[in-house]
Amino acid sequence: MAAANINVNKQTVLQLLTSGQETPFVIPEYQRPYSWGEDEICTLFDDLWNFSVERGKEDGAKSYFLGCVVSYHENSERQIIDGQQRITSLFLLLRAIFAMLESEDAKTEEATHFIGEIKPALWKRNEKTGKEDRTKMLLTSEVVTDSGNEILRCILETGKTKEDATDNYSKNYNKFMELYLDKSQNSPLQIYDFILAVLNYTILLPIDADDQETALTIFNTLNNRGLPLSDADIFKSHIYKYLDDDTKKTFIHKWKELEADSAEVNESVQSLFYYHMFYLRAQEQDVKTTTPGVRKYYLEKNKNRLTVEVIDELTKNLRLWEVINGRTEIDEPWSKNMEIRKALDILSSYTNEFWKYPVSIYYMQYKDRDNFVMNPKS
Repeated sequence: MAAANINVNKQTVLQLLTSGQETPFVIPEYQRPYSWGEDEICTLFDDLWNFSVERGKEDGAKSYFLGCVVSYHENSERQIIDGQQRITSLFLLLRAIFAMLESEDAKTEEATHFIGEIKPALWKRNEKTGKEDRTKMLLTSEVVTDSGNEILRCILETGKTKEDATDNYSKNYNKFMELYLDKSQNSPLQIYDFILAVLNYTILLPIDADDQETALTIFNTLNNRGLPLSDADIFKSHIYKYLDDDTKKTFIHKWKELEADSAEVNESVQSLFYYHMFYLRAQEQDVKTTTPGVRKYYLEKNKNRLTVEVIDELTKNLRLWEVINGRTEIDEPWSKNMEIRKALDILSSYTNEFWKYPVSIYYMQYKDRDNFVMNPKS
């Protein structure tokens, strides 16, 4: 097996974003929706502004490190695995700066210069004329569960938001506009130093891999913030991309319900996939003592374990955890049996979770039998 190809190359914001002319940035289907809010936006803007001020001092920092961006190349596009929030916010910031510069009645030489610098960082450029095509953005979001994908596209194209918009893309873009306007009015001599600092002295470290598996491995190794990208997110994308349009809508609706319901009973969708893997292994009479990685198991070639029906199986399995974790009754007679509930309570007090796998397998295999509570025999 050939060694994975990994490219690491320190770049400025302008260098990284304009590299999208060759390989546009894509937020893949399985990523979580854009979640940065006003606090993160204000922190990013203030940090960059303060850096631009310090950079002008003799002993001030000459560069500002904004973090890593992990991606892999697929179909001549750069799929973002880590850095989604920063990259998206940088595009919104540059679009806001561009809109403010373009709206100036009497453009200064600096404004004209920066307009020319920012254009190829936002939009695809015609190779023959050199003119930007504002309908072809260098960043696209394909996040399955994010209704704001089209909103992001419209903002980057037009530089406008809908009145009273409440999505994160619109609110953050408007906040960038507000912050920029305030600084340009109160510190007009500093505003061009700020733009210069953002474009040419703010540094990122892009880490590009040639396949998804390598990029995910790098991300999981580096990531120590928040929740890592889960295998469930990968599985969601894998199932989704093979569905027709009508089935996609139904699938996403079911997926959102499953995420919400599982969160209520403190069982992640990732855990449900893990329990389901043991159930499938039992059906396949797999008696190996080594437990395979859940991603490796579901994505094993020629096994077709990830179908649209899986989400229904996970939803059924979740009913068990509604009783165990949620300590509630469901519309299945066994859940009203206090002796069973006591036994499950005892199991749930164990210091490990090994008991969950046989209980989950037993439930999925026998729950529809009339004598389910009577210790049925195969």
